[in-house]
Amino acid sequence: MLRGKEQERSRLVTVTGYPGRMVYLIEAGHSQKLMELNRSKDSQRKFGRLPPGPTPAPVVGNFFQIFRKEPYKYYLELSKKHGSVFTLWFANTPVVVISGYQALKDSMIGLLVSSGERWKQLRQFSLLTLRNFGVGRHTIEHKISDADDEQDLACFTNSHQVVIALAYFCAEAGEGNERFEFDDPRLDLIIEAIIDYIKFLCSPLAQEKHNPNTEFNFNNLLNTTWGLISAGTETTSSTIRQSLLLMMKHPDVQARVQREIDEVIGHGRCPSIEDRQNMPYTDAVIHELQRHTDLAPTALPHKMFNDTEFRKFLIPKGTIVLPLLSSVLFDPKLWKNPNNFDPENFLDEEGRFKRNDAFVVFGIGKRACLGEALARVELFVLFTSLLQHFTFKATQPHEKIDITPAFCSFGCMPRFYQCYAVQRA
Repeated sequence: MLRGKEQERSRLVTVTGYPGRMVYLIEAGHSQKLMELNRSKDSQRKFGRLPPGPTPAPVVGNFFQIFRKEPYKYYLELSKKHGSVFTLWFANTPVVVISGYQALKDSMIGLLVSSGERWKQLRQFSLLTLRNFGVGRHTIEHKISDADDEQDLACFTNSHQVVIALAYFCAEAGEGNERFEFDDPRLDLIIEAIIDYIKFLCSPLAQEKHNPNTEFNFNNLLNTTWGLISAGTETTSSTIRQSLLLMMKHPDVQARVQREIDEVIGHGRCPSIEDRQNMPYTDAVIHELQRHTDLAPTALPHKMFNDTEFRKFLIPKGTIVLPLLSSVLFDPKLWKNPNNFDPENFLDEEGRFKRNDAFVVFGIGKRACLGEALARVELFVLFTSLLQHFTFKATQPHEKIDITPAFCSFGCMPRFYQCYAVQRA
């Protein structure tokens, strides 16, 4: 029989063993006390002014609450309860989640502007390199159109072909003069294209090889190149896949886009980014496709380089900060019809395209995606080219088409499907 302190310890914690794991059963009234016992006084001082959040479990923190099928929806629930800034725990490591347009704007422009010399140098170099390859100029449109012309557009119903088309373009943009055929085996292994592409990034290595503090080393440049190609390929191809699915789900929208294409572009030439200003409905549809698809519910995590005051809280150096973009993209205060696919979200009463600062799919401020300009051109040219040549029809009634993501964790992946690509007369 237990007595005194032994009895108290037994009352606080009961441990039962299962194969391969231990399950801790803790009385709710003592869980916070146990957490405090597990933390040192230094940790209490360091984390004492973090934003509020759900009570973490011993050892694992909020791990099992977070890693569910759709964690970003859990974050949205927490933001309603704890406010626009709240804290989650991965074991003993805090992660601060920021939600809502104003909080994200304040944090991305002020709180998360700088992440050290490496980030500054590599981002500046990447932007310069993209400009040298034609991003922001008409030369980039020709590369996209060439990729469009050389691929059998009917095959775009196969998601693999969408990825290949974007990989083709990214590789060709990187190579400058060399052209890859679609049956080139290097396109089946992106890493080989990256190795070819890296030769354009080697010049800083030679220029700063005697600088021991340079960020232009082979590993950094390889990682940067891999990030540019993989991110640029996957995000754009997934958006195009989902766009075709949504066009089949909403055939009236597809027909209206095609009417605008016929009026402005016709069938005798390829679309140009200059056409966008004369195609407000198509522009609105593409923006709404991105907003509704919500490929990245959270932006990339950021790490605090200094102790920082933010909204009366103290976020310690080294803390991970996670921006919740979905909280802005589906905010009913910022959109006419946030929960449904509706191009009217980007149109005014007279049918003109209307910008919305809450369109944060590329991020905010200096932390915005550096490939944004390239992605905008790709999406417009590819999407309008597809609908210029084809009408996409589903293999089932459009009312039964499921447009929810096939997988949605820290990113939302469109589902796979089959459809008919009917060539337009």
